[in-house]
Amino acid sequence: MTETTSILGANTPHPLRISRLVTGLWQLAGGHGEADVTASAAAMGPYVAAGLDTFDMADFYGPAEDVVGAYNAASVGKPVTPLTKWCPKPTVVGEEACRKAVDTALARLRVDSLPLLQYHVWRYDDPSYLENLHHLSQLQAAGKIQHIGVTNVDLAHLRLIVGSGYAIASNQVSMSVLDRRAEVGGMADYCAVNGIGLLAYGTLLGGFIGEKWLGAPEPVEQGNWSLMKYKRYIDAAGGWAVFQGLLAALKFVADKHGVPIATVAMGYVLALPAVAGIIVGSRLVGDASSHIASNKQALSLRLDDADLATIHAAQARLSPVPGDSGDENRYPPYLSPTGGARDFIDDAALAEVERVVAAGGRVERSSGSAWEPVANYCRAVRVGDRITVSGTTTRAAFSGAGVIGGKDAEAQSTYIFDIIAGAVRALGGSVADITRTRVLLADVADWAAVGRAQAREIGRWGVRPANTMVGGLTFVVGPDALVEIEAEAIVGSGKGPRLRLGPGGIVRE
Repeated sequence: MTETTSILGANTPHPLRISRLVTGLWQLAGGHGEADVTASAAAMGPYVAAGLDTFDMADFYGPAEDVVGAYNAASVGKPVTPLTKWCPKPTVVGEEACRKAVDTALARLRVDSLPLLQYHVWRYDDPSYLENLHHLSQLQAAGKIQHIGVTNVDLAHLRLIVGSGYAIASNQVSMSVLDRRAEVGGMADYCAVNGIGLLAYGTLLGGFIGEKWLGAPEPVEQGNWSLMKYKRYIDAAGGWAVFQGLLAALKFVADKHGVPIATVAMGYVLALPAVAGIIVGSRLVGDASSHIASNKQALSLRLDDADLATIHAAQARLSPVPGDSGDENRYPPYLSPTGGARDFIDDAALAEVERVVAAGGRVERSSGSAWEPVANYCRAVRVGDRITVSGTTTRAAFSGAGVIGGKDAEAQSTYIFDIIAGAVRALGGSVADITRTRVLLADVADWAAVGRAQAREIGRWGVRPANTMVGGLTFVVGPDALVEIEAEAIVGSGKGPRLRLGPGGIVRE
């Protein structure tokens, strides 16, 4: 591996060149000590001089964008390439919100155009992220953004976004010798085929991958956000003992090449398909020369077949990190620093739902569709503990967009199940409470694609609803709509014990 730079958006008129080692500024967000903007900006110089001129940040990474802006304002040294993120709450949506966010980032970074704006999707069951991507695409056409990327998006929803016509240059996801979800789950292959660069973070597990932790006792307290987060990854992958086996394998390979353990871990990820760069965190304090020199060794490291066999043997003893890329932030077991998720639930609205239901009333949930008042219906209704969800297609509720998911029945179904999940959640239920689905297909050949989406989006909660599929219909509501799905749920039914019976009695799984 000798390349020092990668290209994002290679198929666009103005591709973006980035360094393969990206300096991450997440540690400026807090939980790692206070950051001084002026001193941090000055500390960027050695990275840039060493050719590491690409920095990753976000709107909520404390003063990270201001630090880069201060470096740009000083007008000394080589220019840098800032990769920033916008991580709005689901309620922050619309053309004005997008314009304000972009203008704020431009002002903080002191640039005329954002080289890469990465959009973070908190919840799939709130479609506001698709509307915001639509408006960001318009700002891209106006020149305020050069490329649009996403962060922590799983393969199913990346397919949905790309199939809907959005030009995505990158997806930032966790990738390491321990977290192989993107490597073996299809993400890397899909991105390689579709020209989407993977920006890998967590490659060193917040510092756990290193000589310091080889043979060390399992830590009781981690001390900072990074270690808190990645200790959860280690636990999910089988625990401290098997992690020690992985470190030992990395040490064996590292000694063979005369490099640190971290260099081998970085070199492993850099060699994976579609990986445009790996993000290595820095607090931008102190003398970084040895840190930079050590990291740059990964750019020239070549792991041979024997090296990979040693690493793969240790990986085989690990348990797979659950789910797909980004699931750690959305579904249990949560692998965030706090061990929970930011679900943005409107507690006041849910309390009012329960009050009306307890009084014997009904609650009607609208999706905002222009068709609802015309045809006198709503997305979902709750009476008592029963929720019924109207037939749902993928017509976008916002102006200027067509069918979400393009001509891909699985992608369309993924979006439909997201809308159903959001409606059920707004009425006090969960996906685990869904007891029935009904599917209408324009082409019966799409039954398997829809089935895969249902197995993934509902099956992840450990329940199997009753289901009906009807195919070969000459008309499904909405032009280019391939599928329409309705659902029923009983609030609370997913929380209790579950029993599965088969022809021979109780099914043990």
